[in-house]
Amino acid sequence: MSEGPPSPGEGKNGDPAACTLCELSTEGVDVTDEAGNRFCCTGCRDVYGALGDVDVDADAVRERRRERDGAAEDGEGSADGDRDVPDGHEATYLEVDGMHCATCEAFIETVATDADGVSGASASYVTDTVRIDRDPDAVTVDDLTETVSGLGYSAYARDDAFARRQASNMATARLAAGVLVGMAVMLQYIVLIYPTYFAFPFYNQRTLDYLNEAMASTSGTYFFIVIAVLTTIVLFFTGKPILRGAYVSAKTRSPNMDLLVAIAAVSAYLYSTLAVIFVESPSVYYDVTVAIIVIVTVGNHYEDSVKDRATELLSEVTAVQVDDARRLTADGDTKSVAVEALEPGDRLLVRAGERVPVDGEAVDGDAAVDESVVTGESLPVRKVAGDAVVGGSVVTDGSLTVAVGPDATSSLDRVAELVYDLQSGNHGVQKLADRLATVFVPAVLVIAAVAAGASLALGGAPTDAMLVGLTVLIVSCPCALGLATPLAVAAGIRDALERNIVVFDDTVFERIRDADTVVFDKTGTLTTGEMRLVARELDDDLLRLAAALESRSAHPVGQAIAAARSAAGAADAALGEAGEDGATPAVADGGVEPVDGETGEGGDAPAVESFESHARGVSGVVDGVEVVVGHPDLFDERGWTVPDEIREAVADARDVGRVPVAVGRDGAAEGFVVVGDELREGWEETVTALDESGVEVIVLTGDDERAATVFADHDAVSSVFAGVPPEGKAEAVGRLKERGVTVMVGDGTNDAPALAAADLGIALGGGTAMAADAADVAIVDDDLGSVATVFELARAAGRRVRGNIGWAFCYNAVAIPLAATGLLNPLFAAVAMGASSLLVVTNSSRALLADD
Repeated sequence: MSEGPPSPGEGKNGDPAACTLCELSTEGVDVTDEAGNRFCCTGCRDVYGALGDVDVDADAVRERRRERDGAAEDGEGSADGDRDVPDGHEATYLEVDGMHCATCEAFIETVATDADGVSGASASYVTDTVRIDRDPDAVTVDDLTETVSGLGYSAYARDDAFARRQASNMATARLAAGVLVGMAVMLQYIVLIYPTYFAFPFYNQRTLDYLNEAMASTSGTYFFIVIAVLTTIVLFFTGKPILRGAYVSAKTRSPNMDLLVAIAAVSAYLYSTLAVIFVESPSVYYDVTVAIIVIVTVGNHYEDSVKDRATELLSEVTAVQVDDARRLTADGDTKSVAVEALEPGDRLLVRAGERVPVDGEAVDGDAAVDESVVTGESLPVRKVAGDAVVGGSVVTDGSLTVAVGPDATSSLDRVAELVYDLQSGNHGVQKLADRLATVFVPAVLVIAAVAAGASLALGGAPTDAMLVGLTVLIVSCPCALGLATPLAVAAGIRDALERNIVVFDDTVFERIRDADTVVFDKTGTLTTGEMRLVARELDDDLLRLAAALESRSAHPVGQAIAAARSAAGAADAALGEAGEDGATPAVADGGVEPVDGETGEGGDAPAVESFESHARGVSGVVDGVEVVVGHPDLFDERGWTVPDEIREAVADARDVGRVPVAVGRDGAAEGFVVVGDELREGWEETVTALDESGVEVIVLTGDDERAATVFADHDAVSSVFAGVPPEGKAEAVGRLKERGVTVMVGDGTNDAPALAAADLGIALGGGTAMAADAADVAIVDDDLGSVATVFELARAAGRRVRGNIGWAFCYNAVAIPLAATGLLNPLFAAVAMGASSLLVVTNSSRALLADD
């Protein structure tokens, strides 16, 4: 548990060299507040100052969320807050197949912590993840996998695709066996057993007499034994996950729907088996057991299959972590080695287009490096010898020789570990049906026992009393209640999929209530994340020469200039729109005229006779003309003339987070262009709609403060925090959760920790795999307006769940008293249960938003 805020000048963990907010190192950084607290950046300082100095206690947050949702207290495992991890212990992350409720989390945590060498565990059925803090000398990963696996749970490494496929195949096998064997059982009932209960009009009296005699004979006993064997397969193979869930709920003293379903199915099975053994002419209800198990299994499988189809839409999202590195040898050659094999001081060669494997220092070369995947900064940073290089960043132009840092680790890997920590601690809420079951299950058991006891007290035979109790258990409609949530959720996932929204987590429709705060990332979320030419102040011919020169550059700014001229008509039209939507008003105030749609001169592309890349731009000869494109400092270095008006306009453009580039020829700068990250279409409508609905809108970005000016000036945005690292984002979201339900919307790897930390994470589908992995929802088509649709679907799914459960309870209010008084027998109870389930299925199949 937390021990309160740090003393001034100390980090949250008591380390004076750690950031007070996010615990990153503050070495070489002089950022403090009035109280003397140290920070790694101004962004963390601003977040800390705005959101208060209370330390975020994740255990307390989770407990308050559970109280808010009416959920039962979870197990004793450690949560995602401050863990007391002994020295020498390390974290191991396992994926656990089979968790589907809060009681599963508590059980897995208990099993894991009971193992030798384990100091703590935190499980989450939301992400199928368990984090286990272990002593590697006392317990191996294989030991942990074997310990956690059991009772139908399957634990395996997160990257074990084969084990994941095996788990999926086993689930399919259980369903197939249940359906096929169940059909065999039901066929015998329809053809041979039901006619003995009812005078079927298509059976004559002689046939009915023969069937009754056969069922009462020794042959009939053998027939019932065969039915019993087939039912046993359905109950214990297909129904194993349900029985496991019932066992876990009983062990943790948290009754859930699995327990209710299992009681009804097992009761019918045991009664029928005892009847076959001890009664001469038995009435058996194996059909009830089969129907309950198969119906609930099919409903759960349908929900899972819809989610599986949804995730296929993200197949084009690529992972960003690096597995191999190109290490320089003593003779100057390179050798490909695994990142895990790198040692501090090793020298790595990183070429244009490649990702830096680990954190280190540039010792040779000159390159533009895109650090957005880690920092969120949209503009590449020029790196030369002596500069620190972040693992996970991409060299976009040039090449670097990087000396591996002292830890031989990557900032990207640390972000991944932070995401795993948050995922394993992101406990799911107890579903509405399960919460109701905590009261309903004991009530049904009491009613069944009282009804059976009353039957005996009134002189009824023991078998009759058992039959009354069994009827109460069967008629309690476990199928309708068991299907109420999964089918409504599946409908929500299906409707979302039709709108290119992928829902990863079935608890989204229960966890999301009325959001208090929505936090937006900037780069790639509120903006497109792509560099484009947004304004210019130069003639068409000079732009044509500059574009030809920049076509040789791999720098994003150069590519944007080259692209603007390579498709003249289309590009100019797009630039004209950029000027209209308010993307560059501050630039225009500095004397810059947005592109007005001129198409320029046609003809062949200019010939680039020479090209040279510099730290602040490029130069070369194009069509016999010497051309320079870059920062005014580059012109000064070459002794070229730069008019004062161009210097002033460049400074004004940079103040709003754009990249102004001077362009000149033959010894003088004649104009400039402005490159920037375009605002995403519809962003204003989205934030305005959220603000009008009473939700606080906050922008949280790792980008420069100047680049977020347009959002800070918008009335619908309450706060903007800029220059915040990934760890700081996660901490900021945690603090916001202290104030209410918080939703995070982002797209990049740097957003992944915050997405995982939020009550609900929404990732734009064009982002990275890590962001999608950390989120609960992904918007595949990058339509920011779909954020509002997510909330609409969640509310509609909640109404559908409540409607289904309401019907089930209304039905039970009528059926249970009839069963308790002996006015219903198990067969009619089973028929009524099936009719109720059919109604739930029909209700759930309707489109959710059509109700609005």
